[in-house]
Amino acid sequence: MRPNILVSVALLVAVVVFGYFLSPDLGSFGITLMSGLFQGMLLFLVASGLSIIFGLMDVLNFAQGAYFMVGAYVSYSVHHSPDVMAAIPDPNIRFFLSVISAVAVGAVLGGLLERFLLRPLYARPIFQIVLTFGVAIVMTEAVEFIWSTTPYSWTVLFSLRDQSFQLFGQSFGVYRLVVIGIGFALIILIGLLLQRTRIGIIIRAGVEDREMVEALGINVRMVFTLVFTIGCAVASFGGAIAAPFLGASAGLANLFLLSAIAVVVLGGMGSYAGTAMGSLLLGLALAVMQVFAGKPQIGLPVLASMTPMMLMILVLLVRPGGLFGKGR
Repeated sequence: MRPNILVSVALLVAVVVFGYFLSPDLGSFGITLMSGLFQGMLLFLVASGLSIIFGLMDVLNFAQGAYFMVGAYVSYSVHHSPDVMAAIPDPNIRFFLSVISAVAVGAVLGGLLERFLLRPLYARPIFQIVLTFGVAIVMTEAVEFIWSTTPYSWTVLFSLRDQSFQLFGQSFGVYRLVVIGIGFALIILIGLLLQRTRIGIIIRAGVEDREMVEALGINVRMVFTLVFTIGCAVASFGGAIAAPFLGASAGLANLFLLSAIAVVVLGGMGSYAGTAMGSLLLGLALAVMQVFAGKPQIGLPVLASMTPMMLMILVLLVRPGGLFGKGR
């Protein structure tokens, strides 16, 4: 077994075992695992685009979390709009429409950012960082101007959001399972896209040697636009499906950006497999630490918020390039 896989599996097992010993019964342990997988899949939806964009374009998109935030707001607005509710009374269809709307808005905003703002700065990486950081601030301010600074809670439920089932004496939400399933499905689908399709081969080749891909006559600029657009759309999709639980607030942008950066670094910069493993690992670690920090004898909730950085530092001490990094 390769060292990166060995370290990854060891960390996953350690986190799960620690969570098991913290839980008073199997039901509580199951809730912790579900919470960890749920958080991990949401992190993956933000971090996957961040990782692929960095791997191909050497752009660390600090606006990635803002697209997650925009997705949550758009999804909330469409689902709760009186006009849409009058036209589409079925909340399930309306939620599906709200998710599609959020993805479309994220894709359009992402494509515009890459085409008109980032493209002229590809030779100036520092300016790219400053630009994406500034775009994140502008998007946050725009959201607060349009929707106000008041957080929105999801009030109009749909069937999946309101359903649950009993296992080991505990109630488990069906919608959380659906989000987890969607996350794993996207991990597989994006992996197949990168490994089995022509555009995936071009993307992977561009990660390894961009100049060679250009020499073969491939329009790398169009590939850049496509990758950046997909990355932003996936982040908006994450915000849309998370909104029924998390609501919509401006704080979502920074919350998920920092955790997504931790995922990308601990998984290995530009490594898709590392991002998938890092998301799963950090999601489970967050859930376990939330249980640990909330115990009366501990009483330190701040430990949970410190988990992404602590886990990232721990991994970098063992593997400086990240779990699946190549040390470049």
